[in-house]
Amino acid sequence: MPAEPARSAASAAPLSPKEIEDRLTGLPGWSLGGGRLTRSYRLGSHFAATAMVVHVARVQEELDHHSDLTLGYHTVSVAVHTHSAGGAVTAKDVELARRIEDLAPSHGAH
Repeated sequence: MPAEPARSAASAAPLSPKEIEDRLTGLPGWSLGGGRLTRSYRLGSHFAATAMVVHVARVQEELDHHSDLTLGYHTVSVAVHTHSAGGAVTAKDVELARRIEDLAPSHGAH
């Protein structure tokens, strides 16, 4: 039987606009748009972009928290919010954004 994915310890309580602003200072390139944390990455090839999407999907499974991923020719775009918090941005979203930001350089993303 497969192992149960690790659950995120981050809170699903909505963050205030000030809390979001403060947390985004530590996430260069990320912004709040349409009620979601968003970021687009440019990569060296379509294959590198695809590999990054697979890596992000693995992290999402680990955290049991999923974003909207858009794979382009040389790009990966991410948009995340918490459905169980009424579509608000929560600490879970910030945690996922940080994990994505940490893995992006290994794919040559900028």
